[in-house]
Amino acid sequence: MSAEWVTVIMFGGMLLLLILGVPIAFGLGGISLALAFWLWGPESLSMGYFATRGVMQMFSLACGPMFVFIGVLLTRSGIAEDMYRTLQAWFGPIPGSLAIATVVVSTVIAAMVGGITAATITMGYIALPIMFKFKYNKSIAIGCIQGGAALGFLIPPSLVAVIYALIAKESIGRLFAGGLFPGLLISGMFIIYILVRCWFQPHLGPPMPKEERPRLAIKVRSLVSLLPPLFVILSMMGTIFLGLATPVESSAMGAAATLVVVALKRRLTWEVVKDALVTSVSVGGMIIWIFMGAMAFSAIYDGLGARAVIEPLVFSLPMGRWGVIVMMMASWFILGMFLDDYAILFICAPIYLPIIKALGFDTVWFGVLYMLNMQMAYLTPPFGYCLFMIKAVCPPDITMMDIYRSTTPFVLIQAIGLALCIIFPEIVMWFPRLVFG
Repeated sequence: MSAEWVTVIMFGGMLLLLILGVPIAFGLGGISLALAFWLWGPESLSMGYFATRGVMQMFSLACGPMFVFIGVLLTRSGIAEDMYRTLQAWFGPIPGSLAIATVVVSTVIAAMVGGITAATITMGYIALPIMFKFKYNKSIAIGCIQGGAALGFLIPPSLVAVIYALIAKESIGRLFAGGLFPGLLISGMFIIYILVRCWFQPHLGPPMPKEERPRLAIKVRSLVSLLPPLFVILSMMGTIFLGLATPVESSAMGAAATLVVVALKRRLTWEVVKDALVTSVSVGGMIIWIFMGAMAFSAIYDGLGARAVIEPLVFSLPMGRWGVIVMMMASWFILGMFLDDYAILFICAPIYLPIIKALGFDTVWFGVLYMLNMQMAYLTPPFGYCLFMIKAVCPPDITMMDIYRSTTPFVLIQAIGLALCIIFPEIVMWFPRLVFG
């Protein structure tokens, strides 16, 4: 069978299975093992065993369930609500203060959790009712929650960065360092947008009324609420960037720090611990299954010689190395409207990464571009996951069209951030070089 037909059958079959609702792991592994069995016979099924064995030897995957464990504990601990109340008090006189506080708290949650679900649900329950109470425009109120939550893709410890690093055989620490400054940059751009727009259109995000603002002594005392998240962040990211721990070790330290914080807040119950453990095992198992399917898919696709056809085809395109980058970004953006981040990563990375290396681009930089793109994917219809999560916590009178419209300016800001990181790669690379050499 020709390499062209192998590509059509494997990718076409896999996409068809995903559209039919087959789990990603079985869509990737099933179509590849079925094709291998057809072409090579029963002996080829041993590739499934070797894929499983290879994944189970990836010790770095252990930090994934740890980050999920931390996220569940923090969601139940009340830390986010305390932070939000503190920032609400300090930012009160500023137009758009509640939306700005939402972005800041979401940024901090991203630096503790490594995902988007915790920030979306938590801030949806905490910040949205308060913003509606103070007559915030629904587009600003809903959009800032979704934009802030999506920062979990970039700001370490990002779970997506861990998976990409394992596929690309890159340093997880370098991926974390590469995503930090772009994440803070986009967070700052969100804040500037909210501040400027609400300054000129104060009815969109009015400042807190004077009678609602607390006294200075209360505001100063409230700063204590910022210490627990700082403790958790330093226990994880500080130990990595100072060279004191590996990402797996730092995730365990972060889990221990989170347990201490939740216990001090008197929220540590058996039900909370049980929920955190069950969720982390469930998500960890899902990631391992997806990895096994992806490893089998990649090995069989390589074994059939199909990748050798794709690379010369890309190199022959009349647009140069930067044109190839633009084409890859466009493909991710389109796929992001229909597939989740893991599916896109496992489908595209085995094909794109050898091309990126051959073109002389840094795979850390390319990984950050992927994470930037996935931020937009989670905010773009028709199947952006943030859109559906925020709908679950919005009042019934908020329609999906309201939610779609609310994301538009934040997606445009993300696109500007992506373009800046493409044009100026040092935005991504200066911090990894500073920390890791």
